Amino acid sequence: MSTANYTRRALLLSAAALLAGCASGPPGVAPTASKPKLIVFLVVDGLPQRQVLSYRDQLQPDGFKRFLDRGAWFANAHYGHGHTVTAAGHAVMLSGAYPQKSGIIGNEWRDRETGESIYCTGDSAHQYIGHKTAPLAGTSPKNYKVETIGDVLRGLQPDSKVIGISGKDRGAILPAGHKGQAYMYMSESGQFASSTYYMAAHPVWVNGFNAAKPADNFFKKSWTPLLPESAYVRSVPDGQPWQSTGGNGNHLPAVIGDKHEKPGPLFYANIIPSPFGDEITLAFARAAIEGEQLGADDKTDILSVSLSSHDYINHAFGPESRLSHDHLLHLDRYLQDFFQYLDAKVGAGNYVAMLTADHGFADTPEWAKSQGRDAERINPALTLGWLNSELAKQFGEPKLARGYSAAGLLFDEKAIKARGLKSADVYATAKKLLLQVDGIADVFTLDQMQGSDTQTPYLAAMRRSWHPDIAAPVQIVVKPGWLYSSRGGGSSHGTPYEYDTHVPILAWGPAWVGRGEVKQRVEVADIAPTLAAILQVPAPAHSQGRPLPLPN
Repeated sequence: MSTANYTRRALLLSAAALLAGCASGPPGVAPTASKPKLIVFLVVDGLPQRQVLSYRDQLQPDGFKRFLDRGAWFANAHYGHGHTVTAAGHAVMLSGAYPQKSGIIGNEWRDRETGESIYCTGDSAHQYIGHKTAPLAGTSPKNYKVETIGDVLRGLQPDSKVIGISGKDRGAILPAGHKGQAYMYMSESGQFASSTYYMAAHPVWVNGFNAAKPADNFFKKSWTPLLPESAYVRSVPDGQPWQSTGGNGNHLPAVIGDKHEKPGPLFYANIIPSPFGDEITLAFARAAIEGEQLGADDKTDILSVSLSSHDYINHAFGPESRLSHDHLLHLDRYLQDFFQYLDAKVGAGNYVAMLTADHGFADTPEWAKSQGRDAERINPALTLGWLNSELAKQFGEPKLARGYSAAGLLFDEKAIKARGLKSADVYATAKKLLLQVDGIADVFTLDQMQGSDTQTPYLAAMRRSWHPDIAAPVQIVVKPGWLYSSRGGGSSHGTPYEYDTHVPILAWGPAWVGRGEVKQRVEVADIAPTLAAILQVPAPAHSQGRPLPLPN
């Protein structure tokens, strides 16, 4: 596809969105254009693009390959912000707004005044329906400072339904926005629940799903490799010393609930870090389609389904592992079944499916190091203790660095003031000290975050992760391949490097998204304005993306 055709398609989408805002009839909707009955927005938590392509030859014909062979897919899709974690990614997808605007700078952070922990979707004013609610549980989008495409749609078309479903509360709540409804997996019961932010009581279909106890069907079920042993030579064998031995263990086959006499909280929790976590989440998604009659009329609905299992598996074993490889193959088969269900229920020509991920993943440092790469772990607690001892030598105050907050460090501003010190001097000294720590690539101070420097590598990405009212004044970037982690094994993410930012953007819906590979760089922030153009409504107010260059 030529650049001219890409540009023409983008301009047409932009024009459609503008037309939507000016058309007669209901505000924001072009009355004559066809729109899908349902948007199915899929997120595979923790899926780097490299994994999709590495196993392409082993995929089923109608799972991921529906996108790759018969849909539109973007080979060079990235996040534009630097602190690549679950909540920040989910907050960008359907708002188009980076953390610098959305306020979702991490999964958790600390209040700059009090130092108290703040959870991204925490809201003590609301509780889970029918389930115990922990103090920092995610129950509402209170901290989410922007609107989503679902919020725009429901503001113009209140009869449209917007539903978010996930194994994680943040994976359900943030894509559902402020005007949708969110349902999350309850790891103590194996059920799905919403919160009192959304409703006073569950609808009948949710109660029916939970009453059937579908999670119990996985008790003593074996996670068995799908392919012969020879098919996994490109991934790292099970049982490596850096792979977690908790939960379901680090060998396949693995029996879920093997050590339990009957289903209980530990068993229900162990469903999620297995393929069966995705299976039950997609089963609940089907129940939502049936129960809410999604896609059944001319009012477009949005269903967001964030599949959490791959993230847990990559954290425990690394994306290079056979366990991660095999999980992706299981997920591929689940997606194939789900798409075929949608074709039959909603109609193959009536919906748009789009799939992305909230972040990528680093290879496990121990594995990378065995391959001759520079990779290691930085212990956060030891680093903080050392930093405070060095700052005390210079400034005479024992604990000037209060602790970590998202990607940065908070400082005791009252102590700085009481000592007659300047905050900028403390930050600058902290930067010089932290740059002495092996594995830290750069440290950005408040002056840099607020400045105009466009040349320093990764500073722009970290600025997009930095909200001026919330984020810490000193931001830390580790070296490529290194993890800021005290865990003794497994892997993680959270950096501005390609292995963490490069994720899939895959789309299917021939009438709306075209077909073919697009090689030019795009960003996940571009999804929201693209969906706005397809739905012919204005893009979310704080969107920083632009319509994707869809192929013809």
